[in-house]
Amino acid sequence: MTAETGKILRAKLAERRGMLVPGASNALAARVIEDLGFEAVYVSGAGVTNAFWGLPDLGFVSLTEITQHTAAIREAVDIPVLVDADTGFGNALNVRHTVRVLERAGADAIQIEDQTMPKKCGHFENKSVISAEEMSGKIKAAVDARASRDLLIIARTDALAVESFDAAIERAGRYIEAGADVTFVEAPKNADQLREIPRRLSVPQLVNVVVGGKTPVMAQEELAGMGFSLVLYANVALQGALAGMTAALKHLKASGRMDEASGMVANFSERQRLVKKPMFDELERKYTERK
Repeated sequence: MTAETGKILRAKLAERRGMLVPGASNALAARVIEDLGFEAVYVSGAGVTNAFWGLPDLGFVSLTEITQHTAAIREAVDIPVLVDADTGFGNALNVRHTVRVLERAGADAIQIEDQTMPKKCGHFENKSVISAEEMSGKIKAAVDARASRDLLIIARTDALAVESFDAAIERAGRYIEAGADVTFVEAPKNADQLREIPRRLSVPQLVNVVVGGKTPVMAQEELAGMGFSLVLYANVALQGALAGMTAALKHLKASGRMDEASGMVANFSERQRLVKKPMFDELERKYTERK
């Protein structure tokens, strides 16, 4: 699965058409993303941290937890899976281990960033970054560690918030020289900066649109026209689920009852369809059939 989906992802990013990729914090969210026709899914470190632990994106999630979520999502969907590996969970040797583990779990692309540990959400204040030299070593370790050339290495830099826009572009260029397949300049602040990123960097570019964050929200078509390969909405599914969950529970608390007619919850059959209950019913009939 990974070799095939990795080839597919590489080809799609080479088109530089601003492919929309939502993030998932669990396998059911990934199933909904695939069911709606999206071409890939992103395993969000922030989303896993928020949903699994109920904590902010401040480096609390571990490699083991990200690997478990990656494996579950890989099992749930057939589309390419991109994985947020934060800082790689340590130095270059830790990055090597991270890449090997996540590749075996089913990742088609692994994103590593140049923040210091513990990292913070890219749209939080008071971030800090490691040296470009250290990060380049991490990228080289990631490239060497992968078993398949079809596993993409995405290098993210948070230097724009810490140093300057030009410094972030320079870092991204160095990460490309180290072997990154895709680069990701986090949290550009305006349209002019967004336009410059694909213009000045040679490999496919990712833009992260955080609803309520620092980067201006722009139409997919406009971002594609700038030359971005991937338009990431890492936590729209989670934020939408949180809004829907809150509305449904408020209704339940206020009225003391809930039914499908309320229109506030997915109906029972839709829920079972998304978790493939009909497939398991068929398998049960097959394996318990008496002759």
